[in-house]
Amino acid sequence: MHCSHVTRLFLCSISFLVFANLAAAQDEKWITLFDGKSMDGWEKVGREESKWSVSEGALHGSGPASMLVCTQGPYKNFKYRAEVRINDKGNSGLYFRTTRKPGFTDGYEAQIDSTHTDPIRTGSLYGMCHVYQQLVKPDTWFTYELEVRDDVWRGREMTRIKITVDGNELFEYLDFDKTFKEGHFAFQQHDPGSRVDIRKVEVLPLP
Repeated sequence: MHCSHVTRLFLCSISFLVFANLAAAQDEKWITLFDGKSMDGWEKVGREESKWSVSEGALHGSGPASMLVCTQGPYKNFKYRAEVRINDKGNSGLYFRTTRKPGFTDGYEAQIDSTHTDPIRTGSLYGMCHVYQQLVKPDTWFTYELEVRDDVWRGREMTRIKITVDGNELFEYLDFDKTFKEGHFAFQQHDPGSRVDIRKVEVLPLP
């Protein structure tokens, strides 16, 4: 079978795009925020009785309310990912653009909740865009991914927040209030009945 000139150009164009995308992926410099062995680079903020530790290569939170804050940063525009597991009836949150000493309302929160009495489930941008369907079963590892950057849409400045769970992009939220300008990453320990585990925490700064 012979390829026409147009077909050859089409195939060459596709090949160029594939190699360009591969090259771009290889150029991405992800920064590891948790070494899988220690609490280096992380600090607890909140109730003294709250417990954060490292177990089997993961950060583990339990006990009364607190936040575990990444001391690196602040970050503004970025891609961010982590693997997370929450217990049955547990509640936690993945915070970004938060303060160095945050409370529960400081910064954006990507909810971590499969079966808690709070019906706002994993995949939600808490207080802004809510998911009520159970996307992840309790006691099951899943991958949380965010892409956050300031942008302009139809002449209006805003913060663009894309949330992905286990490779499925759920939504892209446009925050025209630009509620939180920049900040740190943190994880929430919500209450004594909650147990959360986190591993493979990475960030890719964006321009």
